[in-house]
Amino acid sequence: MTLTINGEARDLEGPTSLSALVASLGLDPRKVAVERNLEIVPRSAYGVTALCDGDRIEIVHFIGGG
Repeated sequence: MTLTINGEARDLEGPTSLSALVASLGLDPRKVAVERNLEIVPRSAYGVTALCDGDRIEIVHFIGGG
């Protein structure tokens, strides 16, 4: 399956969920916002959101500072 993640094409093995993708990228799901095919995905839906070949994923990281 090929996904476009933040503008970069990536090949992944088989079907996966959005939560599995976030984990495989080493990201903390509490500190990211994810858009799938131009729609914001609620954090509560990451585990039930199946990814499909050709999906376009945008991930934004929240970074604190002072």
